[in-house]
Amino acid sequence: MTEKRVVVLTGAGISAESGIATFRASDGLWENHRVEDVATPEGFARNPKLVQDFYNARRARLHDADVQPNAAHIALARLQQALPGKVTLITQNVDDLHERGGATEVLHMHGSLLSVRCLYCDSVQDNWHDDCSTETVCPVCKRAHGMRPDIVWFGEMPYYMNIIEKRLANCTHFAAIGTSGQVYPAAGFVALAREWGAETYEINLEPSHGASKFQHIYSGKATVEVPRWVESMLN
Repeated sequence: MTEKRVVVLTGAGISAESGIATFRASDGLWENHRVEDVATPEGFARNPKLVQDFYNARRARLHDADVQPNAAHIALARLQQALPGKVTLITQNVDDLHERGGATEVLHMHGSLLSVRCLYCDSVQDNWHDDCSTETVCPVCKRAHGMRPDIVWFGEMPYYMNIIEKRLANCTHFAAIGTSGQVYPAAGFVALAREWGAETYEINLEPSHGASKFQHIYSGKATVEVPRWVESMLN
């Protein structure tokens, strides 16, 4: 039997059942803010206080008692543990629910709410749980007015693309979970995986815009369908 090498991409749909609000493409709003105002470099340059306040609130939300990893996060961690070194977990999410659910080596291609970056020296501070403001001083270069959320905004290059492309070219199974299939480059991952011969799976509340590109479709709640898919991968 061929050794499994699995790549999993997760999007907002996997964290929705944990109480994390998703960006609504239908009206271009994220928590009642225009995405142009809070998720672009131009928005940050125009009104840094608004952007810092927005991400401070998102970061604080992660600490609320009702925001916990759900059965889907835990199932993917179990898959990693059962196939050590063979499961690459990529997420478009900026929360820490995969890690809290037991996952290791999570590639946060859109950054993390729990990291901040200095515009002056480009240093990144991980495990950042406090608020950040225009007055926050960089722990490395000691300058103020330069700390920003370590989030990949629209128009910026996602992280880890070299690693991701190599893993996709080498995988036997690829799954996209809770993604819209509309945002590139992630929307193109399924085509890369299929080109290299991988079995492909979409797991979504309802089929995405890109569902026709996948060989297998699981429709339903992530907390139900992801554990079911993980069981099938381990049998």
